[in-house]
Amino acid sequence: MLYTILQIVLFQTLFLLVYDLFLRRETFFNYNRIYLLLTSVSSIVLPFVKLPELRKVTTQETVIRLPEVFIGDASYTMSNHQVIEHINDVAITSSQLPVWQIVLYIGMALATLFFAIKIVKLYLIKNNNPKRWKGNILIVNLLKSSAAFSFFNTVFLGANIPNSERDTIYEHELVHVREKHSLDLLFFEVLRILFWFSPLVYVYQNRVKELHEFIADAKAVKQHGKSNYYQSLLHQILDTNTLSFTNTFFKKSLIKKRIVMLQKSKSSQKNLFKYALLLPVIFAMLVYTSTEVKAQEKSDAKTEMHQELTDEELLEIYYNELLKMEEEGIKFYEISKYVGFGYEKLDRYIKPREDYLKMSAFMRYMVKMMIDKKSESNELSDESRELYKKMYDLPHKSYQGYLEWKKTDEAKRKWESYTGNGTLKLFVEDMSNKTKKEQKRFDDLMNRLNKDKSYYKLIVTDGKSTSVIDSPLHKTESETELVEVPFSVVDITPSHKECENLISKEEKKQCFSEFVDAHVKKHFNKGVEKNTELYSKRIFARFLIDADGNVTRIQARAASKVLEEEAIRVLSLLPQFIPGRQKGKAIAVAFSLPITLNE
Repeated sequence: MLYTILQIVLFQTLFLLVYDLFLRRETFFNYNRIYLLLTSVSSIVLPFVKLPELRKVTTQETVIRLPEVFIGDASYTMSNHQVIEHINDVAITSSQLPVWQIVLYIGMALATLFFAIKIVKLYLIKNNNPKRWKGNILIVNLLKSSAAFSFFNTVFLGANIPNSERDTIYEHELVHVREKHSLDLLFFEVLRILFWFSPLVYVYQNRVKELHEFIADAKAVKQHGKSNYYQSLLHQILDTNTLSFTNTFFKKSLIKKRIVMLQKSKSSQKNLFKYALLLPVIFAMLVYTSTEVKAQEKSDAKTEMHQELTDEELLEIYYNELLKMEEEGIKFYEISKYVGFGYEKLDRYIKPREDYLKMSAFMRYMVKMMIDKKSESNELSDESRELYKKMYDLPHKSYQGYLEWKKTDEAKRKWESYTGNGTLKLFVEDMSNKTKKEQKRFDDLMNRLNKDKSYYKLIVTDGKSTSVIDSPLHKTESETELVEVPFSVVDITPSHKECENLISKEEKKQCFSEFVDAHVKKHFNKGVEKNTELYSKRIFARFLIDADGNVTRIQARAASKVLEEEAIRVLSLLPQFIPGRQKGKAIAVAFSLPITLNE
């Protein structure tokens, strides 16, 4: 929400700059009026317009830097917790969003109150002075006043206005009534309530009021001549009404500009090309806003539909998709990729429902392939057919049955025993609170990972969250750089389940940052480092949240090896997150996290 507001203010600035630099001095008053109304609306609408085809995919490598974690002195921590980190023009801030939202809403309430007071004031003026109808125009005679202004079909004329000038001023105000200028001003009053904090809305309203006077002057002067009209403008009026949503005839700050504009020759038609400047400005804004396309909407709708299907119905859908791929001549390798074969899938302790049923559909497809092949050579007996079915069929007929089996000791041992692709595995009952036996097994596996080059990573899970620790023996320069999807093009950044119900992108980022901050403070053991002189040093940690939401590729750099190992240990305890998404697909996103120890 805050980011959207900033975009609106930025667009208002650009539109007003174009107006003041190129259009304000022209005599195309009605075109300028349309420009101001159109761009004031466009500045609000454009941040919500997302055009995927205008998306700019940058190739710059980016790591999201989280706000620094301060462990130790609480006062020092709080004073530094308001730091805003800028990475590629994207800010992640740890300030409290609810505070600025409260200030925003209080400001709106006060602006609404002030507007209501002005309406009441106008109502009292209207009712406390004599009035009469002239056709469909209500004329209010302001006693002991020299003011002149209009509001919709009501014209307010001061009783002290000289009779020689009264008709000229009345004709001027009639132009405001006929052109419905009050609608413009009321529109900007609404904007002043919504964007009370932005001075640009007030600038917009002043520019429009200025144009209203130019339009009324240009039409009224044709009936009364310039001489009499200048006399009316130059008349010294001290009692001037200043309601922002009324069209006031006597406004000293405008009189000089109105006289200058009356004397000015009509602008050449060639100058109309200046309005074409609006096109590249809007196009640039569309390109800017379209870098956050919500391409995942179609995927999310498909996921919701799948959730309503039974296991057997969804299994049938996946099986038919495999058959269709075979008919289209897609290679077996591509079909297996669709199912999700790969070591990263085998490493997961519990497969998502979609992956499990895709695997089940693939097994059924494999049985069909084997049976078809044997049938062609007349080598298939009924006994062989049943054997093939038993060989390739998954042991659990439903996903719920699979989940129940995963709770058994047999499932845990079977998962741990598979160490393909140089992977060590450990199942624990509680990631954040290992038993002594589990801690010993963890330490033994870490020792093996740090000494044996045949192992690349250690996976630790409790069935709910998973951590992946990479071997330091296989670090490469490219791995150190954490080259992943650039943050500037990530549709949805990773988040924690506690942040899932938050609406705005900024709130989710804030919630994620606070969760990581609290986790590190809770689990970091300062006592592991005996040298207190190192407490003022920083630890530079990095980690990756992969496409499954697992925390992996944890790295740390510090003045002490002990502090590096402690940072890695603490980050390895992070739970499984909701992965980031790009164009509807889960992706890996890298993070850097500076940690400072204070005594």
